[in-house]
Amino acid sequence: MSAFHRTLDTSKSVDETIQMLEGALKEKKFGILWQMDIPGILQQKGVAYEGGAYRVLEVCNPHEASEALATNLHAGYFLPCKIVVYESDGKTHVGITRPTVLMQHVADEKLQVLSERVEQALVDAVQKALA
Repeated sequence: MSAFHRTLDTSKSVDETIQMLEGALKEKKFGILWQMDIPGILQQKGVAYEGGAYRVLEVCNPHEASEALATNLHAGYFLPCKIVVYESDGKTHVGITRPTVLMQHVADEKLQVLSERVEQALVDAVQKALA
């Protein structure tokens, strides 16, 4: 596990993985606000991309986001949470940017406790989606 992200692998396709993630995230009261198709955007801009599918999901639990902002407005620099889903080496990889590491930059103990709760919910959702 990296200091700033956690990545798990699956044999499911990117689209199937995102569909499973959507349901698992919903159970944790998170929604996918939008998803960015990196190769598609690069292609629209006339830039070739040789890799496989690569999506960046922006996810949010509105209650947790509201609490984070009420605690410290600097938390907004790290909202919403990101999940990446991409193909590499014949597998689909799902990674989260770890809120606990990001919120360390704000140096607020209340935010650290909240970020631990959010991170665990995201990890649980990803693990459920990949099961």
